[in-house]
Order: sequence, then C-alpha cells, then structure tokens
Amino acid sequence: MNLDYIVREPENISSKTPILFMLHGYGSNEQDLFSFRESLPADWILVSFRAPKPTQFDGYSWFDIDFNNLEQFIDIDQAKDVLNSVLENIMAITNKYGLTENKTHLCGFSQGGILCYSLALKYPDLFNYVACLSTYPEEKLLTDIVKDKKKLEKLRFFVSHGTDDAIIPMEWGRKAADLLYDLSCYFTFRDYMSGHGVNQKNYIDLMEFFSK
Repeated sequence: MNLDYIVREPENISSKTPILFMLHGYGSNEQDLFSFRESLPADWILVSFRAPKPTQFDGYSWFDIDFNNLEQFIDIDQAKDVLNSVLENIMAITNKYGLTENKTHLCGFSQGGILCYSLALKYPDLFNYVACLSTYPEEKLLTDIVKDKKKLEKLRFFVSHGTDDAIIPMEWGRKAADLLYDLSCYFTFRDYMSGHGVNQKNYIDLMEFFSK
C-alpha cells in the first residue's frame, strides 16, 4: 500500500542526508507533526505520512481502536498490516533519495507512536533517533522484537507523556521505561503537566533531543 505523505527537502541531498519519518495520531492527519518542521534541522528530509483509514472531521487512523475494551484496545491484525506498509514506504522513500549512509529517525504521536516502537525494536538496524509521544509499547505487536544489545545500541529513544492524559493512561506510557530498560536501550522518559498532547516544555525537550 502506497501511503500519502508530505515532504520537506533540504537544498542539498546526498547519500548521508538524515531523514525523519512522522506518524500522526488517531483522527489527525499528515499536517499535524509536520508543524514541527520550522524547529527541526534544516539539512534533514522530513516526511510526514497520512494514515490510510479515514475518520471523522477529515482525520485518519492507522488502525481501529475500541475505547470500550482496553484488553482489545487496538485491532492487532490491522496494526500488523499497516506496520508492514509503513516499513515498505520508508524503504521506498529512502531508496528514492539514494540514502545509503544516512541516519533515519522516527517521530510518532499516540497511534503513530505505537507503530514507532514496533518499527524501531523489530528493525533496529534501520533507525537511530525515535521519539514516542503520548503513546505506549503494545505487547501484542512486540512478540518478535530484537533483544540483542549490540544490535539495539545505536537507537536513542525520547519518550514523553502527559500526567493528565485521558486517552492513553500514564501507567501505559511508563511501560516503555521498563521495556527499554530491560532491553538496555538508551532512552529518556519525561512526563509533563498536560493531557493527550505536546505542551511547550515537551516541544522544547523534543527539539533538543533531535538537535543532538
């Protein structure tokens, strides 16, 4: 499945040009995280995907969610299918730009963050910086992750969550710290006095993470 996306290209692109792929949350669209572009490094390629499933109010989702059934919160089959689609699109875009010696980064909010955890931990050789915002690692999507410390060592995670998040509970977000610690991954976990979103302090810390 070819995903729709928007892109910001730097003036000069080489095989070493860094690229950041953005995955928005449920009911949003590709413009959401793309609004970060003014604060991100000017020499990066930025790609913001649109999820394939239309929702209300001109939004989109990566997979269905059942808010009334926390045991089956997400449609796992749909999530697995779209995970493969995102990976295929990442590889196709990387090849299109001839990026062979570059760093590849991920940034996902909520639903998009669930996919970022899975992509990074299943294919750690492909990624570097991974920002997971207001989200959680879904165990049912992480059954075949890489656990070799050597293969995970170049990953860097930035994990943030709002203390008053009414969509994805704070304790779900904290699971990431336990998981990444157990895998000996490098990560920063930050909580903020906010709901299901990115407040100003969160934004500043996120940009600092990507500027390192």
